[in-house]
Amino acid sequence: MSQDLHFAVSQFLYKKAELCDAQDWDAYLELYDEDSEYHIPQWIDDHSYVQDPNQGLSYIYYADRSGLEDRVFRIRTGKAASATPLPRTLHNINNVQVSVLENGLIEAKVGWNTLYNRQGLEGRFYGRSTYLLRSVENGFRIRRQHSLLLNDKIDSVLDFYHV
Repeated sequence: MSQDLHFAVSQFLYKKAELCDAQDWDAYLELYDEDSEYHIPQWIDDHSYVQDPNQGLSYIYYADRSGLEDRVFRIRTGKAASATPLPRTLHNINNVQVSVLENGLIEAKVGWNTLYNRQGLEGRFYGRSTYLLRSVENGFRIRRQHSLLLNDKIDSVLDFYHV
């Protein structure tokens, strides 16, 4: 794995965070392949979590990008009461580890935390994510996002824009 690839992947993930913070949903959705999977599993106990979204509960599971597109549609039309008003967010990505898999996909593992403010209340979510990325002409597309929420005592709303 080259330093150039590590830099490019890091910049891609920073851009994803920036687009989410700016609520630029069209550009954000374009980062995902149409058949990309998005998963935030629930914890079974302190050290194990649901591996298969069809065999256990998830905080969020979308088998393809249409799940994210539906959430964005609901936000835009005001049909997502939990997202009205939307919080202000600040996504931080750290500890980026990049490897090229045998099938040519790129795996990126990151630590993350998201600070948010909604209606004067502040909070944060943090965890680890693993991305499978596909190289395209001018960057990458997300094939899979698997995010572990480490502070899973949720006392407010949890949605895709918090991760």
